[in-house]
Amino acid sequence: MSKLLLFVSSVLLCCCRTTRAEIFTSIGQMTDLIYTEKELVQSLREYIKAEESKLAAVKSWANKLDALTRVSTADPEGYLAHPVNAYKLMKRLNTEWSELESLVLQNPADGFVSNMSVHRQYFPDEEDETGAAKALMRLQDTYQLDSEAFSKGKLPGVHSSAVLTVDDCFDMGKTAYNDADYYHAVLWLQQALKQLDDGEEAVVSKADILDYLSYSVYQMGDLPRAIELTRRLVAIDPSHQRAGGNLRYFEQLLMKQLREMNQDYQPPSEEPIQLGTYSRPKDHLPERESYEALCRGEGIQMTEARRSRLFCRYHDGKRNPHLLLKPVKEEDEWDSPHIVRYLDLLSDEEIEKIKELAKPRLARATVRDPKTGVLTTANYRVSKSAWLEGEEDPVIDRVNQRIEAITGLTVETAELLQVANYGVGGQYEPHFDFSRRPFDSNLHVDGNRLATFLNYMSDVEAGGATVFPDFGAAIWPRKGTSVFWYNLFRSGEGDYRTRHAACPVLVGSKWVSNKWIHERGQEFRRPCGLTEVD
Repeated sequence: MSKLLLFVSSVLLCCCRTTRAEIFTSIGQMTDLIYTEKELVQSLREYIKAEESKLAAVKSWANKLDALTRVSTADPEGYLAHPVNAYKLMKRLNTEWSELESLVLQNPADGFVSNMSVHRQYFPDEEDETGAAKALMRLQDTYQLDSEAFSKGKLPGVHSSAVLTVDDCFDMGKTAYNDADYYHAVLWLQQALKQLDDGEEAVVSKADILDYLSYSVYQMGDLPRAIELTRRLVAIDPSHQRAGGNLRYFEQLLMKQLREMNQDYQPPSEEPIQLGTYSRPKDHLPERESYEALCRGEGIQMTEARRSRLFCRYHDGKRNPHLLLKPVKEEDEWDSPHIVRYLDLLSDEEIEKIKELAKPRLARATVRDPKTGVLTTANYRVSKSAWLEGEEDPVIDRVNQRIEAITGLTVETAELLQVANYGVGGQYEPHFDFSRRPFDSNLHVDGNRLATFLNYMSDVEAGGATVFPDFGAAIWPRKGTSVFWYNLFRSGEGDYRTRHAACPVLVGSKWVSNKWIHERGQEFRRPCGLTEVD
């Protein structure tokens, strides 16, 4: 027994001696291990807290999106009719869902990631989100709406809970800033700052907002206000890498300007920056102001004398057999150039069928480059369109024949029925439907676009008018009606008065279809006149 005890004691002693030599050479090391273990426990708790926080965040997302999708799926088109909802959908799917994906990816989540991967191909991308942001700015300009109205969802005649947060407004401003559009950057960054000052919570910091805002204000030429905003930034973050240098540069530049103009320093206005504080930069469109005024219903040149020359009548297409028993209702919209509207031209069933055929094929609308003749997308035409042939469905053939009966012009040489959908901020800036000389090569066979027949296939809650800046006319969409005008004089020369535009859709979804009728085949249906402008 004593030998056994001695053996065991020897083994334990050897073990202890070996262990101390490798690990326990000092109490200090052991003490370090105690604190290491404590840190490991704290790290473990932080891991558990992070997992719980992540799960809580995911649950919060699920609850919020569950409530949101219940509302949006109840009436998808009505929901997306509000431009703020459309923008936030673009932002949500492009940015916020990606953030959620990153959160879940911190640990294996194969089911979710697989589902995200399947749907990712259908998500909007950065360009889509930027486009939606620019659409809101376009609406802001056209309809003279301040950023606060947008951020609170207060649009003309609309009551909605769609709002923009501080972070939304900051992202709007940053989108404009990255495009060197400092005019809009100031408007949206100022709104972000206002909402943050009012106590709204946000992810973005006040320093970040002031950083972008101060430089944007400087770019707008308002040095006193840029200095004031930069001083606020320095007060919040004295170590900011750019603020100090910017402040000294702005102050030196202002002093130099004052000396050159022999003026005294004037403190910046205490009025908040809002719509109208700064002048909007000019762009490529010479009739921008008159075009946008017409979109708002301002500047319409409808006098009493002109109105007295407008009539309504039943139209039978000069005794056309298709219209004898049921002539169409025709109203004069304008006297010169003559524009008419036909009522009850498309039934709800026909409209739905046309939309059903067009939806799978809708693609970004194109315009023909006047220099190259190549079809391309353009910022001044923002819509999606599809082309439908008469052979595809009896409804399309019936509509084509109806247009021929009403106008008395053959549609054999006309273009296919074009269907277009204008969503958030959708527009087509002032343009001519006819081609100007020299003609594109594709017009040598069928001639120029003689006339336009435009079908309105939806009502629009706000915006979306067809306007003619040259003579101050505005024609508002009315579902089921159509408008018709000639683009060419009888001589074949273009009527430049018919330059027209599709105003941005403020609230709603605008569906139209149109038929461009060409010259060939009309020689005896619309004979030449005696003068160039007959």
